[in-house]
Amino acid sequence: MAVEIITKDDLMRFKRDLLAELCEIIKEKTTDQPQWIKSPQVRKLLNISPGTLQNLRVNGTLPYTKIGGGIYYSLADIEKVMQSRKIHNK
Repeated sequence: MAVEIITKDDLMRFKRDLLAELCEIIKEKTTDQPQWIKSPQVRKLLNISPGTLQNLRVNGTLPYTKIGGGIYYSLADIEKVMQSRKIHNK
């Protein structure tokens, strides 16, 4: 039976490869599935009233998805709206 010796360098290389693969898997999972939140969470996140959130929906500022009686917002869409309205003072 052959004996194979594993060195510290072998273990470090295995660690780097394993971490790289795990990071890739996590990145794929997070980009494949958008995160959706409901109206109360959006209001809390943006510190706005229910009426203000309704106005953002009605005037088309904030896209949403309605399923049954629930309204859902994509976190990516909320971030886009925030970025598009960013004010740069001189």
